[in-house]
Amino acid sequence: MKVESNADRLVTQLLAGEVWPATADRHAYRVDADGSPFLLPGMGGVTLAGHLGEPATGWASDHLEPGLSVRHADPAANYALQYLTCVGNEVTLVSGASAGGSGVAIGQHAYVLVDAADAVLEGATVGDQVTVRTRGQGLALTAHPQVRVKNLDPGVLAAMPGGTTGDGRLEVHVAVDVPADAAGAGGGMSSEFANTDLMGAYAGLDESLSLGLEGLRIGDLVVLRDTDHSWGRGHRPGWITIGTISTGQCALFGHGPGPTSLFSGPAEAFHVVLDADANLRHYVGPARSTEKEVAA
Repeated sequence: MKVESNADRLVTQLLAGEVWPATADRHAYRVDADGSPFLLPGMGGVTLAGHLGEPATGWASDHLEPGLSVRHADPAANYALQYLTCVGNEVTLVSGASAGGSGVAIGQHAYVLVDAADAVLEGATVGDQVTVRTRGQGLALTAHPQVRVKNLDPGVLAAMPGGTTGDGRLEVHVAVDVPADAAGAGGGMSSEFANTDLMGAYAGLDESLSLGLEGLRIGDLVVLRDTDHSWGRGHRPGWITIGTISTGQCALFGHGPGPTSLFSGPAEAFHVVLDADANLRHYVGPARSTEKEVAA
């Protein structure tokens, strides 16, 4: 993205975490939007479904967390891991069969979520230690004081299309335009913690519940209308939030694929471009390196 920022003043910190197990309680079943009971996998552990660019919906899953679900055993250290990890940060396994392998943080949920190659995921297991190279919180756009940047590695920012337009707005490309009434669980929470579940992507249920979001992919850039994630998450007419889909299929009513917040501000501060290719997979890892070489 062609935009001036304070990226050269950001601090890099190496934080520790571990692959966390899937958890449950003795009350096994939950119910979906139609009242039908379900028992499905989704959160925690190592999940071999939902790489960047793959469908977010259609899985037999609830609160699908792609790849590695990472947290820290100490509550305070875990909050730091959640708050400081940014989309695009490098995550390296430092123990277990996949030690030395790496992936990329794609967002937050109950855990920090890490996409990696299948070979890395297949060798990983619960309890494996990871190091997260955190960088990005505090990122600010010099020419766009009305726009708050959240949870974004500056390397991803540089690889994204768009930038400052001739009339002074911030051009951002998104794959999907999300209506305000899709915002579900996650409202009222810190925009550096977990994500916002989007309702209306209940594949296979009553069509009256659909908001046309069944085609969402993991990593899609989306615009959330009439929402403000500057200092939390809430409804604010005339404002928008740009996020990236970090979680997938949900069966629980009021929940759904969720975007991690990236930008938020008054709608007039943005020029939003609908672009079917606007997906995080083009802006991280090898894809990011290739784009930098082309730009050079």
